[in-house]
Amino acid sequence: MTFPQGRSARAWAALAGAALLLFAVAPLALSDFRLSLFAKYLCIAMVAVGICLAWGRGGLLTLGQGVFFGLGGYAMAMHLKIADAGPGNLPDFMQLYGTATELPWWWRPFANPVVALAATVLLPMAVAALLGSFVFRRRVKGAYFAILSQALAAAFALWLIGQQATTGGTNGLTDIQGFFGYDLDDPVNQRTVYFVIAAALLLLIVIARQLIHSRYGELLVAVRDSEERVRFLGYDPANVKLVAYVVAAGTAGLAGALFVPAVGIISPAMIGIVPSIEFVVGAAVGGRASLAGAVLGAVGVAWARTALSEEFPAAWTYFQGLLFVVALAFLPGGIASLAGTVRRRRADRRGTTALTTGEAA
Repeated sequence: MTFPQGRSARAWAALAGAALLLFAVAPLALSDFRLSLFAKYLCIAMVAVGICLAWGRGGLLTLGQGVFFGLGGYAMAMHLKIADAGPGNLPDFMQLYGTATELPWWWRPFANPVVALAATVLLPMAVAALLGSFVFRRRVKGAYFAILSQALAAAFALWLIGQQATTGGTNGLTDIQGFFGYDLDDPVNQRTVYFVIAAALLLLIVIARQLIHSRYGELLVAVRDSEERVRFLGYDPANVKLVAYVVAAGTAGLAGALFVPAVGIISPAMIGIVPSIEFVVGAAVGGRASLAGAVLGAVGVAWARTALSEEFPAAWTYFQGLLFVVALAFLPGGIASLAGTVRRRRADRRGTTALTTGEAA
């Protein structure tokens, strides 16, 4: 797939600018604590990249991304807890509850770092492929798809809470101290984790952009606008939507996996209905059809949540919901579409003025 030279040059220039900000400016300008918070925001931005593809281009309102974020996060956390415990020992919370004498069978594969790393991406993608095949082939879409995906997030969070002896229950998997042999209490290692997250975000943006501007991206937009016409042309809309949904799940799983060493914890509170909605709100406010808008919106809303929820803990959720409603009702394209909207209105006004002048003459 070739791109117009001007557009491609601008995109690479923007990517280079983002890399400069992430790898040079942010580490110098931010303290270790603020840089750790910023790493958390970048993980949320990674989820927004997948939402931009699935919702912004494909029209799939994915209100259940918390499931895939959680699958990737728990896969990573399980490996790290096993590593922290040491050979032959149980993770600390299992010893505390005293209900297990050996590692549960479904934990054992995650002792292998290769299996754990692969599972952080492949497990969410497999679940998305299974669910998407069932849903899209039955032509479930719109609000029904959104409700179904949100119900999946609620069910997954409830299941985790109910398995206290093997998942940590409400507390989740906490006090994660190491990351593949490196001590997470060391600020140098925390900065290394930040750089890994920043590099992963840029890589996902490049991959998503390639997909969006490829022939598949054009087909995805066509399916969003008119499934029946695409079906008449010989394509299966279910398969087209399934690819976007699976890719979005993989990005969320990778984000969840990197969120764990950045924050040191993963719990049901971070992957249920509310977090799933927060993922979507950030992309909607920034601009779900724009990669840059979705990423910046996700970072901005996450930062606002941290800053404002400390001052208004009871009101922040309502404010966040209001942001979502306002964005969809008055600025469907998000902040990224604001400049284009202003230009179009100015052009319309100029056209109207010219028409009026011509009629008067």
